[in-house]
Amino acid sequence: MKISTKGRYALRMLVDLAEHRNKGYISLKEVSERQGVSKKYLEQIVPVLHKANILRTSRGSQGGYLMVAPPEKCTVGEVLRLTEGSLAPVSCVEQDPVECDRSADCVTLPVWQGLYKVITEYLDGITVQDLLDQKKRSYANDYVI
Repeated sequence: MKISTKGRYALRMLVDLAEHRNKGYISLKEVSERQGVSKKYLEQIVPVLHKANILRTSRGSQGGYLMVAPPEKCTVGEVLRLTEGSLAPVSCVEQDPVECDRSADCVTLPVWQGLYKVITEYLDGITVQDLLDQKKRSYANDYVI
C-alpha cells in the first residue's frame, strides 16, 4: 500500500489548520506557503474534507478554512480513508463477510485480514492532535545557543 500525495497533503493541511485554529479562518495561500504545497492542489483536497464536516469554509475578504472537527478526535485513518478510499491491502478484506468464492480455501486470506487489522488499528490510533503535539515536541528540542 502506498499513500498518495493527496492523503499526505491532507494531513499536513489539517495539522497546519489545527495549529493556527485560534486565528480563525485561514486562507489556502497561507497554508500553501507554510507547507510548501501548491494552492491548486489544496483546492482539490478541500471539498473532500468539507463534505466530511472536518473543514468549514467561508468566502470573502476574511474568509478561508477552519478545522471544525476536534483535532483530538480526527484520526489519520479517517483522513486517509477519505482521501485514499480504502486502506485494505486487498479488496476482499473490505467486505464483511468476505464475498469471494475462494475465501473458504484461501490460505492467504488470514494474512490480508491481519494486515488490514494492524493498519486500521494503527492509523485510527493517531489523531491530528497527536501529530500537532509531536511537531511541538520536535520544535521544543530544537534550540540553538
